[in-house]
Amino acid sequence: MRETENMEAELEYDDGEEPSFSDPEDFVDDISDEELLGDVLRDKPLEADGIDSVIVVDNVPQVGQDRLEKLKNVIHKIFSKFGKITNEFYPDTDGKTKGYIFLEYSAPSHAHEAVKNADGYKLDKQHTFRVNLFTDFDKYMSICDEWEAPEKQPFKDFGNLRHWLEDSDCRDQYSVIYDSGERTGIFANDVKEPIEVEERARWTETYVRWSPKGTYLATFHQRGIALWGGEKFKQIQRFSHQGVQLIDFSPCERYVVTFSPLMDTKDDPQAIIIWDVLTGHKKRGFHCESSAHWPIFKWSPDGKFFARMTQDTLSIYETPSMGLLDKKSLKINGIKDFSWSPGDNIIAFWVPEDKDIPARVTLMQLPSRNEIRVRNLFNVVDCKLHWQKNGDYLCVKVDRTPKGTQGVVTNFEIFRMREKQVPVDVVEMKEGIIAFAWEPNGSKFAVLHGESPRISVSFYHVKNNGKIDLIKMFDKQQANSIFWSPQGQFLVLAGLRSMNGALAFVDTSDCTMMNIAEHYMASDVEWDPTGRYVVTSVSWWSHKVDNAFWLWTFQGRLLQKNNKERFCQLLWRPRPPSLLTQEQIKLIKKDLKKYSKIFEQKDRLSQSKASKELVDKRRTMMEEYRKYRERAINMYNEQRPLRLELRGGVDTDELDSNVDDWEEETIEFFINEEIIPIGDL
Repeated sequence: MRETENMEAELEYDDGEEPSFSDPEDFVDDISDEELLGDVLRDKPLEADGIDSVIVVDNVPQVGQDRLEKLKNVIHKIFSKFGKITNEFYPDTDGKTKGYIFLEYSAPSHAHEAVKNADGYKLDKQHTFRVNLFTDFDKYMSICDEWEAPEKQPFKDFGNLRHWLEDSDCRDQYSVIYDSGERTGIFANDVKEPIEVEERARWTETYVRWSPKGTYLATFHQRGIALWGGEKFKQIQRFSHQGVQLIDFSPCERYVVTFSPLMDTKDDPQAIIIWDVLTGHKKRGFHCESSAHWPIFKWSPDGKFFARMTQDTLSIYETPSMGLLDKKSLKINGIKDFSWSPGDNIIAFWVPEDKDIPARVTLMQLPSRNEIRVRNLFNVVDCKLHWQKNGDYLCVKVDRTPKGTQGVVTNFEIFRMREKQVPVDVVEMKEGIIAFAWEPNGSKFAVLHGESPRISVSFYHVKNNGKIDLIKMFDKQQANSIFWSPQGQFLVLAGLRSMNGALAFVDTSDCTMMNIAEHYMASDVEWDPTGRYVVTSVSWWSHKVDNAFWLWTFQGRLLQKNNKERFCQLLWRPRPPSLLTQEQIKLIKKDLKKYSKIFEQKDRLSQSKASKELVDKRRTMMEEYRKYRERAINMYNEQRPLRLELRGGVDTDELDSNVDDWEEETIEFFINEEIIPIGDL
């Protein structure tokens, strides 16, 4: 029927009359535009009046027409760096500006950037800008006068995030990645064998990272970072950053910085993102041209400030606003490197020579920006900044080419940070420097110098009388790295990778070699937080065979060899700073003999307990074997009739019963004969 109607319509159309597409008079259109064109309407541009690109700047100087042009130039110079300004309006009355202005940018993102960076900008002593979006006025005007309590958020209990510190035997933990990255495990360190705490498959896609105080374990994924913690390692937080490759924590663990090369746009910086660990919110994004020198941002020891270096500029930001300190960066022509003191809010940076101006190292106090010490240097090739762990000393390794000489001479410029006016001592070394390292909790430092195979290690002591003494020098060392114990005094000299894993364990209190050993092709050395144990390892990432990690005492005695299939990485879980005062620690060290007796007794009990457990285990295994043997004999006897039936009545059980009547006969076979000519005698 329908086909007939269609044919009739086609015939009518062929006759020259157009078909009618009008709706009948009684037709009711009950289909909405949203139902009919929902996908198209979703892409419809929103109406905008342009005010989202407008900012209002208050506390602008009130000037007359004669100074207005100069004011406009100053304002344009300050605000044009955030984006292109398309329109500006300076309200006036009686020929004088009113003290506030309107600026319109080409894009709303530029307006947001101006508010973020220019609000609070200090033009002079009397004028500090207050910058707001024009749209904020509507938002603030529409706020209800009656206060409503915010909705209460459910409490998420992640357990005790520092439970591992309550271990009765004070065992430290470490993470292990193996099976070429497919498996990740957390283990508690024990002298006998590692105790598995948690183990998961594909926990991370690349590697893991502990937070500075050991509270969180960070895992890497294509879509971002996940933080884990608590007794069962539950997921605490996650941060969505596509293609993330690198991370860094603030020392206070309040913020985490992530880097991805995939997500960066001109208007919305996404290469580097700073996140709030507790809330998971993005605090700020930054552009990044290269991650060759990670971390891009370096944190002050208290986590209140972070800084980055760009060409001729040092930018210092403050938390929690994530804005520039005092709303402006430091202009430092030629700045090459900088570093925070680990103990104070002091930045050290160095600048190379420029024509007749010598190179210099500057120490700057923050947030005041006072320069507390400047050291001029001459004929400088390169500098490296090395802080002692507590910030008591700064060593600037200066490579120089003195006039009239050939080759490079190295000076160690030692800044005494705790003394008045920061005096500087100099140690000169004429040999090439391989490695330098400060004693973490002390005033000694070690230097590897020379060239293979004549490599030497020298130990120096910075004394309070203004002198630096050479304590000891060992020559003919197979080492390219120095690893101090976190507690000081002891260190490991390691010849990693190309030096085949040579190890030397040194006690610097009297400069004695406690032991010399080797872990063939070792690629990494990791001290535990207490300084009692040290791990050497061969990572699958650097060497495809002999992948394992070995556990040593600080004296160089090998305790364990742990072979993990395609072992990749081992990281000790850091410990937070001790809650004990220095006086309490000194008192404990004074009474150490009293405590050592208690621990020795506990060790003996532990060993006897282990022996008892071993005996009980063996007894249990013997009892299980006896029961199994008894069951097997009973089964054998029960199956005797079946065996007789299968073997035609021959009792094969008795074939070996008359062994004593057997006679032994030896048969010899001739195999071959070989004639060897001896030659003429």
